Amino acid sequence: MKFGASSWPFQWDPPYEDAIKRVAGLGFKAIELIAWNKDYLKDYYTPAKIADLKSALNEAGIIISQFVSTPHDLSHPEKAKREAAVDHWKRTVEVGVALGAPLINMVSTHPFAMRDGQEIPRITTKPLVQTYTAKVPEGADWNKNYEDYVEAVRACAKACEDAGVIMTVEPHPGRYLANTDGALRLLEHVGSKAMGINFDPSHTFPVGDFPNISVYRLGKHIKHLHVSDNDGVTNVHWRPGMGKIDWKAMFKALKEVGYDGVVSIELEDVPGVSRGPNSTAPGVYRNVTATDEFVAETVAGMNYLKQICKDLDIRVE
Repeated sequence: MKFGASSWPFQWDPPYEDAIKRVAGLGFKAIELIAWNKDYLKDYYTPAKIADLKSALNEAGIIISQFVSTPHDLSHPEKAKREAAVDHWKRTVEVGVALGAPLINMVSTHPFAMRDGQEIPRITTKPLVQTYTAKVPEGADWNKNYEDYVEAVRACAKACEDAGVIMTVEPHPGRYLANTDGALRLLEHVGSKAMGINFDPSHTFPVGDFPNISVYRLGKHIKHLHVSDNDGVTNVHWRPGMGKIDWKAMFKALKEVGYDGVVSIELEDVPGVSRGPNSTAPGVYRNVTATDEFVAETVAGMNYLKQICKDLDIRVE
C-alpha cells in the first residue's frame, strides 16, 4: 500500500501546484487532482497547465493516483443531457490520461439528476431537522431511469477502456450507488472490465454498511480508497480515529482481499481545511488554502493508519 491525499482539502480551487508540493512534503506518495465541473476541464486544464502540473508532480516525486470529475446528468431523464454528461466524462478521461492518472473517478449520481441541497437535502442536515425528505418527480419511471443511468455509465466505462485506464465510481448517500449492494448491482449491470470502485467508508458507513464487510464483499473491485471518519449519522469527513469506524477491522479485510493500492486521506470537515470563500460545498470552515492546523490533522490521520498497518504486518511504501 501507499498513502496519498486528495488535493482539494489542501486547495479547494486551482491552481494546484502548491498543493502538490505540500502533499509531497508531508511524506505522501500520491495525490488526487479534481475538476469540479466541465468548465474547469476547459478553462483550467489546458495543455500548458497539464504540462505544468506534470512537471510539479515529477519535481515533487509524487504520483497522481486518480483524476476526479463528476458529470451529474448521467441519470437525467432527457437523453440530450445524458449525452452531454458522457461528453463531460470523455473530456475528463482525456485530461486524466494526459496527466498520467491510471484511474478516473466519478461520484455516483442521484436518480433523475437530482442535486444535493436542492431536491435532495444534504445528509449533514439530517440531525438538525424534524422531517428529512426528498422532493421526487411525479409520475416518474424509476426502472427506466436506472436503465438509462446504467447505459450512460457503460458509455463512460467504454471511454476508459478505449483509453487504457480504469473508471472508479464512488458511493455516496442517497445516490444510485449509495452502499455495497448498490455498487455490486451497478458493476453487474454495466459489465465492464474497465470499471471498479473508489471505496469511501465515510459515505457507506452512515447508510448502514460496516466497512470491513463492504471490503470483503467488494474485494478486487476496490481500485482506490478514500479514508475519513465519522459517527455514522452523516457523511462528514473527520480524521481517522476520531469517529466510530473500526479501522483495524477494515484494514485487516483489505489485507485479506489483497488490496495493495493507494489509501488517499480526504479530510473535508476538520479545522483549517480549504473550502474557498465562495464554495457552495457544505462545511463550517472557509479557508482559501489549508492551514497548519489542517496539516497536523492530516499527518495525524496518516500516522494513525500507518500504525494499524504496522500492527497488521501490512507493507507500506
